[in-house]
Amino acid sequence: MKNSSKIVLLVLGLLLFSCTDEILIDNGTATNPDTDVMRSSKANVSKYTPPLFWDFNDLTGWVDATQVGVPNYFIDNGYLNISTNANTWDRTKIKTVSTFTTGTYSWRVYVPAMGIGDMASIGAFLYNDDTHELDFEIGYGNQASRQELNAASDDLVVYMTSQANPFQSIKNKIKREQWHTLSIILTLDSKNKYIATWKIDGATQATRSLTYGTKSKFNIFCSLENLTFIGDHIPNSKNYALFDFVEFSSN
Repeated sequence: MKNSSKIVLLVLGLLLFSCTDEILIDNGTATNPDTDVMRSSKANVSKYTPPLFWDFNDLTGWVDATQVGVPNYFIDNGYLNISTNANTWDRTKIKTVSTFTTGTYSWRVYVPAMGIGDMASIGAFLYNDDTHELDFEIGYGNQASRQELNAASDDLVVYMTSQANPFQSIKNKIKREQWHTLSIILTLDSKNKYIATWKIDGATQATRSLTYGTKSKFNIFCSLENLTFIGDHIPNSKNYALFDFVEFSSN
């Protein structure tokens, strides 16, 4: 009788172990516990990093980074509404708490009309320090830049910039009063240095090999700043932008 009880308990234990093992999920797909695939998944499951997605239902994971003026931003029905005031040099910013390296960084941004000639810039950028910074900056543009680009009345100017190491700044036109997806993709070359690629709505705009690699980690920024290079005069109006989401996915 005792031996029979032991056998029953042993069988039950094996069944429980089998059921527990089957519920392990890797990348959202259940796997067979009797295969090499399952054993491989167990070994690597802790290394899997899903995309990070901030949809701005709140500001979890972000902190204020405003440099000049009071923080002019708020959550508005799932959007980050960020702005600067007229006749000021406001520099309103938020940044991620965490830092990142290689991967794809994307911002979905509503680009409004912007004040004609206003020195106001919508920023979607990566920042480590002043010599390790990669930017999208969008504004009305000064008259010389608009003429050079043959900008139409519904165009703004977008700058795609590596601030140093090395410096590069490419400018192009971008339609105002529309939503756009801005992306910066960071990969590594054979010497483990970054290669940066800027895309707008999936189309490549610029690429640059950088002189530094993953020791330089980046905070992700969303901003609206009144900056002298991007217009003809101090802003005459209050300018704003809407951010729908920010996403980071590792390579």
